[in-house]
Formats: sequence, structure tokens, C-alpha cells
Amino acid sequence: MLLTRDTLPKTIPDIAALDDLLCRPSQALIADISKVDGDIMILGVAGKMGPTLAGLAKAAAPARRVIGVARFSDPAVKDWLEERGIETINCDLLDEAAIRALPKAPNIIFMAGRKFGAEGDLSLTWAMNAHVPALVAQAFSTSRIVAFSTGCVYPFVPVDGKGSDEDMAPNPPGEYAQSCVGRERMFEYFSRKFSTPGRLFRLNYAIDMRYGVLHDIATKVASGTPIDVSLGHVNFIWQGDAASQALRSLAHCTTPTSPINVSGHEILAVRDLAAKFGARFGREPVIVGKEEPTAWLTDTSQAIKLFGLPVVDTEQLITWTADWVTRAMPSLGKPTKYEVRDGRY
Repeated sequence: MLLTRDTLPKTIPDIAALDDLLCRPSQALIADISKVDGDIMILGVAGKMGPTLAGLAKAAAPARRVIGVARFSDPAVKDWLEERGIETINCDLLDEAAIRALPKAPNIIFMAGRKFGAEGDLSLTWAMNAHVPALVAQAFSTSRIVAFSTGCVYPFVPVDGKGSDEDMAPNPPGEYAQSCVGRERMFEYFSRKFSTPGRLFRLNYAIDMRYGVLHDIATKVASGTPIDVSLGHVNFIWQGDAASQALRSLAHCTTPTSPINVSGHEILAVRDLAAKFGARFGREPVIVGKEEPTAWLTDTSQAIKLFGLPVVDTEQLITWTADWVTRAMPSLGKPTKYEVRDGRY
């Protein structure tokens, strides 16, 4: 079954159904993937978003070789991928020799990086977010490289505007976001040096039932935990749509590489989202703080022009999330920390 607005389920009963939905391709993804030849290799595949992105790639191009690369500290992730016909390679991406020994796949999705706990070991954060990209960019200089980045590379912008567009110069608070600028600069430098086609995939808040901005807000409303609205506006996107746009970006690479913002097209107030969950849960959200006039927000006009609007809209995400939280379904236990304003994660 292809992913369309008409085939979306009313509820997502369990994790298996969630994974299947995240791995369901659209016709647009199948069409774009067919425009690029060769194997697809995903570096850093074992993170939150990597496994289902790999599964989506395999579902969109079943005859294509899809390779997932990671340390695989959790063997269950490796098993999950291999059950779906995805090859796996154990590799520490801090090891330059190991990177150079990887197959020279013509299509690279780079997902490795460090965010959670970044403040605990800033030298490791910089090594993962800037040194590793330099190694990868040199080892795969003849490939297409879609490199995951973040909207956090931008400065805060007024909440009553359209958000940051790709022409805005990065100037973020905090060393985590600065290291992400470093990641982009490494891919940019080597893309210029070797004429490597690519995209810098500036993603703002992918939503899964088990984590994400909506999960954070919904669980706080359900438990009566205070919600700080000082960073009071957000945009976000269904993880399946984000993964699809990352894979489709392989067909829309530029030389040299260039950024593309990926998120929902709406700027949404945290207070309003909390109220919607409160109405569904039958309880009043506990709101603290006051909305600041700025937030981390991106303008996704370029992505909409290339890919169209996301298949899953905000109301559908709210409905799914409310249902998931009401049934006390599993959480990854990894808050997005969307409300952090000083860049310290």
C-alpha cells in the first residue's frame, strides 16, 4: 500500500504498526528514487530516525541495495534492519580507516551526530558533528551526500514572521548548534573541493509517536506537569514525511551542496497545542512563563516547492499522539528539549 492522505490509519495500534507506517513509501518518493542510480548507504543508521528511513528506502526501491552503517550498540536494531533486507556494517565513524573501508555507495544519507548530552562532553560533540563529516566527505567525494543537519543552526527569529529561510546566515546560541554549523561547513568545503553533489538537510523536529515536540507536550498535559511557553512557537513534521524528503533529496542535490529547510509549513503556538491536548484529555494544561517574541523557526517554502506539502498534517499528528499517550504506549524517554533557549542540551 502506498502512503497517501486517504490511506492514513485513524489510530496507530502498536509499535509494529508504527514502524510499518513509517516505512510506507509515497508514489512521489518512488518516482524520485528511480531518478538516481546505485546503492544507498545510510551512515549513523541506528539512531531514532535511521532504521525506518532505511526501511522506507528499501520499500521504495526493493531491488536496490540498501546498507545501514553504525556501531550497533543495540543488536536489536541490526536484527530489525536485516529482517527487512537491509545490509548492515558495524563501523565506528570516528575511525578514519574504517570509513575508508566502507563500500563506495553512490548515494549517501549521513545521519550521524551527537545532540543529547552534548554539554556533557563538548569535545566529543565537536568530533562527531564536525570531524566525522570531514572524514566522510573526503571518503565519499564521488557520491551524492544528503547530510542531516538542524534548524538550530539559525538564530532565533520573530514568531510573527515566516521563519528563517536558507539564505539566512547561521548564527546560533550554544556549542551544540555551533558544532552543527561546523558539520555543514565541512560538507560544504569538501563539496566545493571535489565537486560533490549534496544537500544539507536542516530538519526541525521530526514527530514519532514515541518522541517529539507533540509527545513532550501531550505527556506533560496528561500528567499535569507545567509547560514552559517562553519558547512558545514551533514547527515540526511527521517523521515519515521527513525521511521521505531526505531520500527524495538525493534526486535534488546541488553542486556545491546547499541547505534545504525541512519541517511543517505552519508556525504553531505551544500554548494552543497544549490546549488541544487538554480538550482531548479533559484536563486543563498547566502553563508557566510568557511567550518570548522569538523562536527557532524555519521557512520551508523551498521544500514545499520541491516535494509538496507533507502527507500527514498537524491535526492528524495531534489525533495520533493523543491516542498514543492516552493508552500509555511506549516512549523513547528522550525529550526534544524544544523549550531550551540557551543552546545547552
